[in-house]
Amino acid sequence: MHGRILIINPNSSRSCTDGIAGAVAPFSAPGLPRIDVTQLVDGPPAIVTWRDWFSVAEPLCREVEREQADAYVIGCVSDPGLEAVRGVTDKPVLGMFRCAVLAALGRAERFGIIGFTQKSLPRQRRALQSLGVESQMAAWIPLDLPMEVLTDPVAPQDRIAAAARQLAEQGAEVIILGCAGMAGHVGVAAEASGLPVIEPCQAAAAAALLAVLGTRIPMMAA
Repeated sequence: MHGRILIINPNSSRSCTDGIAGAVAPFSAPGLPRIDVTQLVDGPPAIVTWRDWFSVAEPLCREVEREQADAYVIGCVSDPGLEAVRGVTDKPVLGMFRCAVLAALGRAERFGIIGFTQKSLPRQRRALQSLGVESQMAAWIPLDLPMEVLTDPVAPQDRIAAAARQLAEQGAEVIILGCAGMAGHVGVAAEASGLPVIEPCQAAAAAALLAVLGTRIPMMAA
């Protein structure tokens, strides 16, 4: 056994969970920690409002207490319950949004975000403020589509492409997909904008792998 990373989707959308699993599948390889993806079956259909955001904190804590892993990822791009979950385990707990922002800033100085709905903005803005990087956001454009439309392989493509082009026009140098439900649409945003696109599920998986593997590198002898 090489360890385990558990990604927990706090909503109850099966298509969103499947999209997360598909996005992180390329990170599975012999010798690496296993990446499992699960969801809160009693969670809201999507994390839309602050009420949704706060409601999943305790269920996420219970899931982490129940499921052993070497690192945990909150599988929503508004990082609900992140601080609470960190309080119930000594293992790394990562938020997809924060991982995506840090990955974007590794590529460029100015990022744009394609948001899930307009109601997502206050939560993502709070995270940007906590990281001290809100001023580096060139623009934020919501899609305002239901989760089951967003996860469809075709239905949201025109909206995503239009948002990506608009972000490029407004000065973004890299684009962050602002919802795990967009995991299958990286290519659409990249082609439309001509910019690098950060997919948060993959950004968090990469960060979780680093967190787990980094603790296992033997110290060099002095």
